[in-house]
Amino acid sequence: MSKTWVVIPMYNEATVVGEVIEGLLGTFPNVVCVDDGSRDGSVAVARNAGAVVVEHPVNLGQGGALQTGIEYALQDPQTDSIVTFDADGQHRVEDAAAMVARLRTESLDVVLGSRFLDSRTKLTAMKRIVLKVAALQMKLSTGLDLTDAHNGLRVLGRDVAGRINLTQNRMAHASELVHQLAAFKVRYVEHPVHIIYTDYSKAKGQSLLNSVNIVADLFFK
Repeated sequence: MSKTWVVIPMYNEATVVGEVIEGLLGTFPNVVCVDDGSRDGSVAVARNAGAVVVEHPVNLGQGGALQTGIEYALQDPQTDSIVTFDADGQHRVEDAAAMVARLRTESLDVVLGSRFLDSRTKLTAMKRIVLKVAALQMKLSTGLDLTDAHNGLRVLGRDVAGRINLTQNRMAHASELVHQLAAFKVRYVEHPVHIIYTDYSKAKGQSLLNSVNIVADLFFK
């Protein structure tokens, strides 16, 4: 995995990000955290855990942090793939590694994680409905037949990553990214992943109302 960079957007994750980084480094030697204006010591924790840290002086949002991380990773001429990975412990290293393997062995441009290809991820009924609506909206607007359009665990091949230009700095970047992938006519596949919802990650996550607002905003803009 020496040709893969893992990009982690980070905002006030000091209590968990060190463990996340240490778990990744056993498989992925290249991890960059983009600190998005944290005020809780996240930068020191991430560096001590072994990650490269790039700092935003002000909070730009997850989309902005991902764009910065992708651009940083592409500065390495050996980079052939980029994993986007959450800082809060929701994602599993083994899923990311399997997705990278698929990218390389199946001649793909992108591998997208999905919570809906098996039954391991436990979701509330309302969250399941919101995510299904988001996926349907994405299919109608982009033509990409995705089961989980807003999953943050993704693997991007170098060529596609270099074309990504996220301008939606807040959470709507996930929809923007799907729109760009559709425009690029990428070779893609969804991969079943197990998203682990802890009390911490649920407290950090968006409300369902915000999720609905994102879909509505992108659909009607």
